Amino acid sequence: MNQLPDFWRTEVFHPLSVHFPIAILLVAFLFKLIALGSAKEVWKQGGTILLLLGTIGVWIAIYTGNLADGIVSRKICDPTVLKQHQNLAYVTAWLFTASLLLDLLKFSRIRLLTQKKNLLSILCIVTLSIGSGYLIYVGHLGATLVYQQGAGVYQPSGDCAEFN
Repeated sequence: MNQLPDFWRTEVFHPLSVHFPIAILLVAFLFKLIALGSAKEVWKQGGTILLLLGTIGVWIAIYTGNLADGIVSRKICDPTVLKQHQNLAYVTAWLFTASLLLDLLKFSRIRLLTQKKNLLSILCIVTLSIGSGYLIYVGHLGATLVYQQGAGVYQPSGDCAEFN
């Protein structure tokens, strides 16, 4: 009789950790866009906090994705999609890291930087918009891996005997 595998498998950690930064980073981008046209500090500060949490989360997702890679790559039909997903995930993580650094530079006491807050805000928005585009595409590639190739998905037996 077949047994169901444990839910807490290494390849499951990635989908559990990746959805938080996707949502948080996209909301951070919206907060930063709203902050450009608003005098309220809540949008600026909220966007910074969300960007910080999302950037930490995206690096955790990269780590768990690397853990899953060794398991999933042997079970899918087209590993080139997985490699593209992984490579573009790194680009995405670095774009959001750059956005966070640009955002945090606005809090610097360096005179040259304090005079360039508007430029730093615009550069932050540019990197956030590019990063968000990459994030959406990387998510699409991840969904392609799961829904077209069954990456990390348990395939029950034909008669589903393991559920009895």
